[in-house]
Order: sequence, then C-alpha cells, then structure tokens
Amino acid sequence: MVADDDPPGTRARWASRCPMVAAVTSVAARIRQTGGVTTSVIRFGRDLPTDAELRVCGDIGDGKRALELGVSREQNALAFALAGARSIAVDPDEAKITALRSAAAEAEVSVQAITSGLADLGAISSASLDLVVANHTLIDVDDLSRLLRQVHRVMKSGKPFVIAVPHPFAGVYTTDEMGSKVHPYGSVGRTVGDWFIHLARANFRVDQILEPGVSDISPVPTTLIVRAVKEGD
Repeated sequence: MVADDDPPGTRARWASRCPMVAAVTSVAARIRQTGGVTTSVIRFGRDLPTDAELRVCGDIGDGKRALELGVSREQNALAFALAGARSIAVDPDEAKITALRSAAAEAEVSVQAITSGLADLGAISSASLDLVVANHTLIDVDDLSRLLRQVHRVMKSGKPFVIAVPHPFAGVYTTDEMGSKVHPYGSVGRTVGDWFIHLARANFRVDQILEPGVSDISPVPTTLIVRAVKEGD
C-alpha cells in the first residue's frame, strides 16, 4: 500500500507494476489537481453543459437513491453523494470500482460501489431508485433490451433515466478520399430512433432529447442525451 508521505516516485513505481494501483493513482491525482472533489454537479463530458444547466436529472437530495450505471470518467456517483443522495455505482471493471471507492474516501462521502455487469442489478431492490444515469457507458452493450428491463425494475415509477452517448451524427462520413461512401448513418452506434424504440419497448417514455457539442470545430452535435421516464410498475 502506498501512503501519501512515502518517498517521491513510490506511487508511480507501484502504478507501473499494478493496473489497479494505476487506476486509483490516476483518480487521486485528479482530485489533488482540482483541490479535492467539491462539486455536486452531474456532468456528461468535457466541454459539455452540466446538469446545472440542462436540468434533466432532477433533485436527488434528502437521501434519495441514485445509480451511476457504469462508472464514467466524470464519476457522477460522487456528485450524487455530495448532493445528499444515497449513491450507488455498478460497473464490471474492478479497477474502476476500486478507483471510485478511493475517490469517495478522499471526498469523505459514501458510495455503494458494486462490481457487477451493467444488466446484473440483483443487489438493488425493485422500485427503489429515484435516478439512474448512464454517462457514455452503454455504447458497447449488446443485449440492451435485457439491461433496460433491469433498469426499469429497479426504478420508481415516474423517475428519470438519463443516458448520454456519442451522437450518431458525429460518426457519419459521406465520402472517403477516393469518393467512396463510408460510415452511413446508423453504421456507428445506435440511431436516435433505435433509442426511442428500445426505451419504449421497455416501458420508458422519452420526454427530452438534447444534442450538445456543436462548435466551431464540430458542425454536428458530439453527444446525444436522452431522458426517459419509467412508466408502469
């Protein structure tokens, strides 16, 4: 174990030998660089509006239960806890879970961090969650229908499920250097319509679609944010 008062370079040597230590070290470094985790704002990516501006997640204070479905780079489970929620995170990657636990300890907040597949939510009671956020963590999910059924089971009726993914338009290229068509819409990631269909079949109602990321260097949105509300029991 590496302590904060160990000789300079000790932490780096440990990190180079052990991926788990590397993950925890990376998180700790980010916390030190920012002066500690002090924000309760839910984020969806670098240079994108936060939930303080978008207002898609709702109020999760006063001990409401919120799940980060897949630990993102932003580690929104920390923001949940700092906002006063009972915070949960699920991810199959043990290194991400260990890094999150370390970050939570540094921030002096409590996060229930569970190493599990994203669709394996058996540790969470039915109809118990007030918010689920999946921030760029559902991109490679093959059985999306199964995952959505599990998310529906653990959520309270009428509560939001917020999904952020790379915008499918951002992956479209009409021609290559030879003039051949490449990467038509739908060949890279799920389309906007795909998300509508999958969520509707799982008994979610999409009530907001946001498309941030247009800039001087990107004529199309870089990110698709979908807010869907659980319907039924």
